[in-house]
Amino acid sequence: MSGPVAQHGAVVGVPAKGRLRDQCLTLLSTAGYATGMLHGSGSMARVDGLSLIEMRPRDAAAALAAGQLDAAFLATDIVMEHQLEGLPALELGFSRSSLVLASRDDDGRATPEDLAGGVVATHLPELTRRFFADRGVDVTVVPMGGSLEGVCAAGLADAIVDLCETGTSLATNRLRVLTELRRCEALFVHRPEEPVLIDVRLRLDAVLAARGHRYVMLHVPRARLDALRELFPGLASPTVLPLAGRDDLVAVHLVVTADELWTRLSDLRALGATGIVALEPQALLP
Repeated sequence: MSGPVAQHGAVVGVPAKGRLRDQCLTLLSTAGYATGMLHGSGSMARVDGLSLIEMRPRDAAAALAAGQLDAAFLATDIVMEHQLEGLPALELGFSRSSLVLASRDDDGRATPEDLAGGVVATHLPELTRRFFADRGVDVTVVPMGGSLEGVCAAGLADAIVDLCETGTSLATNRLRVLTELRRCEALFVHRPEEPVLIDVRLRLDAVLAARGHRYVMLHVPRARLDALRELFPGLASPTVLPLAGRDDLVAVHLVVTADELWTRLSDLRALGATGIVALEPQALLP
């Protein structure tokens, strides 16, 4: 690392705008990092040995590749564009989409090879060039931003390489997918040698794990404890506590996946469980 920003611990790029920014800030805040000082592109917050700086993901990826950042929140497609796949990355489970190659649905093409000699528009020119070069297909790659579906529909390009979430925009512009290049999502990408970033990853991972689980408290007849364990076969020994003045009932605390809780709720009632309370934990470390 070089430059004045390097004096303030590990430097982490955070998306400067959009839904990805909001989701990343929520994740960081839940993991105990104060983000109130972040208020738009270029703003910085220094907390717990980190310098969080808001910037465009493309700029963050370039800076990470150049060694000017220690970590960044990036989408898979940007990671691939800047060839950062060799760095450790934590999958964050949001901003999911598919990176696809698409062309007009009436052009008779069915495979990437059918685009030989054609023009492909994309916001990921380096990735797209590598994709076709690996297949020995000669195309002209035109870097473009904004909505690419209309570019292809208007005949300004023979195909596009772009992100697709629902497929609605492709269908509206009468485009079809020739192939999927990669499933994409938000990632926390970091250098492996920074101890403070290992702690960041641990905290983020704990928050993500907690989101899919529920901390459940309930009362159940003591005689039905074995039946309770059978309902949740993957469950380690639950916490069992006595209830004042009751020999027939016990209080049970357990952590289960959210799906397990909802699918087994009626079974819990059938066991005689009462006073069921389910909370989303803030963090979960196995």
